[in-house]
Order: sequence, then structure tokens, then C-alpha cells
Amino acid sequence: MRYAFVSLLIFLALHFVDDSRAQSYPAKVVRVVVPTTPGSGADVIGRIVAEGLTQVFGQQVIVENRGGASSNIGAEFVARAPADGYTLLQASMTLAANVSLFRNLSYDLLRDFAAVTLVAVQPHIIVVHPSMPVKSVKDLIRLAKARPGALSYSSAGAGTTTHLAAELFRHMAGVDLLHVPYNGGGPALTAVLSGEVMVYFAPLPTSFPLTRAGKLRAFAVTTGEPFSGTPEYPSAYPTIAEAGGLPGYALVTWYGLMVPAKPPRSTITALHAATVAVLKKPEVNKRLTNLAYIPAGNQPEEFTARIKADIAMVAGIVQRSGATAN
Repeated sequence: MRYAFVSLLIFLALHFVDDSRAQSYPAKVVRVVVPTTPGSGADVIGRIVAEGLTQVFGQQVIVENRGGASSNIGAEFVARAPADGYTLLQASMTLAANVSLFRNLSYDLLRDFAAVTLVAVQPHIIVVHPSMPVKSVKDLIRLAKARPGALSYSSAGAGTTTHLAAELFRHMAGVDLLHVPYNGGGPALTAVLSGEVMVYFAPLPTSFPLTRAGKLRAFAVTTGEPFSGTPEYPSAYPTIAEAGGLPGYALVTWYGLMVPAKPPRSTITALHAATVAVLKKPEVNKRLTNLAYIPAGNQPEEFTARIKADIAMVAGIVQRSGATAN
């Protein structure tokens, strides 16, 4: 009886400690670690969210860039941080891809982190050089099947979303395209613009000015839903799945918040509620939409499920293509 009473006291004490932390969180500066360089997509998203969280919490939320090694340096830093909710990771699709691309990661994306929420996704779009005799996804598939191995596509590097989206298309369409990797999205876009390669699965914001000017031809987006356009990107595009007769095709760049594993339950709840509140603000929603991002804000369990699904999908792409980063 005495043992049971002591155990009850210990349980209540721990419960009280957790509740007291919830009431005071955040009591100091919160860091959002962006594992890329300033000006990148992850950095832009991170700063928009950090600014919004500062307003919601009434406590400063700052961005700290720790780029390098395909986002692994920043991810490892956060994985080793205290699980108290004061160090957040601006995670992205890149980290889900790294699980298969790197043989000796120093962290485990699922074991060492807890998901908070998916923040936003960014469509990619098929663009081709105007000299290409194709005006639709089905035209591209027909030409690629008629000339196996003759059509080349650029990417921002092996394992990037621009590469993975093309490889998934190549597999599902049953076509043979030649991969030409470049050191970054800028050179990859320049290559298709100059006609050095014929196809690029480009991030929508960087390619749209060129398609609008007629310097590139665009067909369809990589999202699961059609792109209806925005004030900045007024053109509407169908999905590759529907335009190319490839049901189930979808691969996008996503960004979301994660924290070191096993934080107080109340901390995840507070972070999730605050981030969703930020994403629902009209001014934040407008900023993201004008940058061609699709705001999200799902539950932690849903975000975890998405990460697991994308890890599995990329593993299949990597196995088929033989892609590797080290």
C-alpha cells in the first residue's frame, strides 16, 4: 500500500512538472534551424513561419542557417539538441530522400525527431525547350518511346527533387530518358533554356517567368491536385497524373517543422497549434501562395505518415535508378 502511494505521488509530481512546462512554454528564445543557405526555399519558408510564431507566442523565434551536406549538417545538429522544444528543424523532402541516398547518416529521421506539422508544399512543373516538337505530357511520352535514350533531362543534382520527380516519371511512363545532373537548380534551368538538354522538372517559381516569356514550354505539375494559378503565377496547369495518363504520380518539395525526439507532449501541442494559427493568417497564406507554395498545417501523425511514405517511395526510385550521394 505504501509503495502504491509513493508511486502515485511520483506520477502526480511528474504530471505537474509537465503541466508547468506547458504553461510557461516558450519561456525563452526559440530557434528554427534551416539546414540550407540563406535565400533557399527552406530559408524563405522558415523565416515566414518564425516571424509568425514570434507574433503568436509573444516570444522571439529566430532562424539559424546551418547548411551543407544536403541538409544533413543542420539535421544532425538538431537531432543532438535537447528535446525541450526550443530547437526546431525546418525539415524538407530532401531529408526523406537522404535516408536512401546516404549510406552512413549520423541520425535517424524517424527515430531522432518528432513531427510537428507539414508547413507547405511546392509544385514542380515539366518544362521543355521550345524547339521540342511536343505540346503535352502525352506528346513527350510518345516522343521518348520513339527515341529511347535520345532525350535528356537536367536536374539540380542526384537525389534532388528535380531528379526524383523525373525518375518517377521515367519509371511510370516506361520511357528511357538520359539524366544530366548539374550543380544546382540555376545551371539545370540554364541547360534546358539553352537547349543543352530538352527537359527539366523545374520548381514552379523559378521557371514561370521563362514560360510566360515563351522561352520555355510548360505542360503539367507534379502535385496530386491541379495548379489553378495565383496572382503571381496566373497560368493553370493539370497534373502529370491526369495529363499523362499516369494515375498515382505525385512528387513535390515539402517543408515542415520537426523537433528532437520525445519532447513533452504539451510542447508538440503548443507548437502545432501556434504553427497552424500562423498558416491560417490571411497575410501569411497570401505570401506563401504568391511564392507558389501551397500552405498545409496537418496533424503530427499525418506528417509522420507522409514522411514514412516518401522515404519508402524514394527508396524505390533510388533502387531503380542507382542514385547515390556518397
